[in-house]
Amino acid sequence: MKIEIVNPLKFNQWDEILLNHPEATIFHSSKWARVLCESYGYEPVYFAVFEQGALKLLLPFMDINSIFTGRRGVSLPFTDYCRIILPEKDNLPGVIGIIEGYGKQIGWKYFELRCDRNISDSFQTSTAFYRHILVLIKGEEALWMGLRGSTRRNVKKAEKAGITVVMDNSMEALRQFYRLNCLTRKSHGLPPQPFLFFYKLFEHILSKGFGIVALAYHGEKIVAGNIYLHFGRFAIYKYGASDKRYQLLRANNLLQWEAIRWYANRGFHQLCLGRTEMENNGLLQFKRGWGADEKKLFYHKYDLRETAFVNDTSQVTGFHKKLFSAMSLPLLRLVGRILYRHIG
Repeated sequence: MKIEIVNPLKFNQWDEILLNHPEATIFHSSKWARVLCESYGYEPVYFAVFEQGALKLLLPFMDINSIFTGRRGVSLPFTDYCRIILPEKDNLPGVIGIIEGYGKQIGWKYFELRCDRNISDSFQTSTAFYRHILVLIKGEEALWMGLRGSTRRNVKKAEKAGITVVMDNSMEALRQFYRLNCLTRKSHGLPPQPFLFFYKLFEHILSKGFGIVALAYHGEKIVAGNIYLHFGRFAIYKYGASDKRYQLLRANNLLQWEAIRWYANRGFHQLCLGRTEMENNGLLQFKRGWGADEKKLFYHKYDLRETAFVNDTSQVTGFHKKLFSAMSLPLLRLVGRILYRHIG
């Protein structure tokens, strides 16, 4: 098995090759790689194996080189999860060894895997999350009946309140979403990602037909919005934002349901509802209402100095959240422009 290090931005027909692999998602694509590279200056390092032109193994990394947080490899930054495409688990120790050697050679402190399954019982998990996968091929009626009763009632409540949903992928829709997203991030005590990131998302993904912006209106006012990405027959909810003043109208419920209908009626097989922290009971309660399968995400951090998988204790503290919440929105946006590149 010959492992190559490739750059998907310079690899001819990379995405066309991916579309022939059943496990590939938007996060494996050159489109997502281009968004990350052009937004934050990362360098793609994709470990791959090809046989007769077909992709057999893929483990994509971004090389993050920060004067503040050091140099490391992440598979992949700002990505809920990125499945390791691997024909046999038995090959994994050898692949990890090659990545370890490469990382030591270029000066990584560690590398991080963000997996949608437990790839090995011998690999210590640094952090774990939940994800929720909704199978769409059962049809709209079965999907509706699969919703929890309270979820169906909230969808109907939003409709009765006059909430309408528009699917769009225009720059104006993205700008409206970003406005809401900044307010939502501030309320959560977090800086928003820089607008450049969302602009690149529009340039390379949304405008090319690989994602949608779903906006919920109450009259002429936009009260909530979601961004979904898709590739092949797989879609994922990626970002959400809402105006808390209109929370009781349940616009988020109607947004999610209309997105489910949109993807189901266009032949998509699965919709992932995104990553959720295990202690976020409110969000878990919301996502458990859609009839989706709940699964774990496993993040693994390999420390190249200790030559071992280790725990990850880094997190945003309550102090940081209070500090960010107290900032003005322009200042918080500036913080986001400065910080996110180094966080990765």
